[in-house]
Amino acid sequence: IFALIVFACLVGEGYTNLPSSPQLFCIFNHNEDACRYGIGIGVLAFLACIFFFMVDVYFPQISNTTDRKYLVLADLGFSGLWTFLWFIGFCFLTNQWAWTRAEDVPVGADSARAAITFSFFSIFSWGLLIAFAYKRYKMGVEDFAHSYVDPTPEVSAPYSSYPNISHDSYQQPPFTQTAEAPEGYQPP
Repeated sequence: IFALIVFACLVGEGYTNLPSSPQLFCIFNHNEDACRYGIGIGVLAFLACIFFFMVDVYFPQISNTTDRKYLVLADLGFSGLWTFLWFIGFCFLTNQWAWTRAEDVPVGADSARAAITFSFFSIFSWGLLIAFAYKRYKMGVEDFAHSYVDPTPEVSAPYSSYPNISHDSYQQPPFTQTAEAPEGYQPP
């Protein structure tokens, strides 16, 4: 949600123009890279969150432990990378906002502050995702091993016996002898 807020703030009011010019510019010190960076990591973080949410939904159904391991490692690595990128984004947007002149921003100052604030919050939320992914990585396949039980074949008799009958009077089962084919008949 934080990524969506940062993206929406920068797309909605991150670009503005002066009343005397139709040329749009980024409200962060006229630096187009600041707006592009915030929009880029916001969109990619949102899409990655959707992907990893779907992975979490289908995770219990994945029986291959190697696939599970790679998905957890991908979650851990991506969360670590995105925590770092949100930190860079927060520092970059804050620095560019500090150098922005007040007369250059007739509209959109609140959106710029919201983008900076939610970039800061995103650092901690992605850091929390690192902790969750690391916890899942440490669990390994224990959860799968405890919840899945392979059926064991029964070694006992396949049929139950009648009560009060001893097993000494065992007979051959019917129809086990090979029947001789009638004369003149040849099977296909």
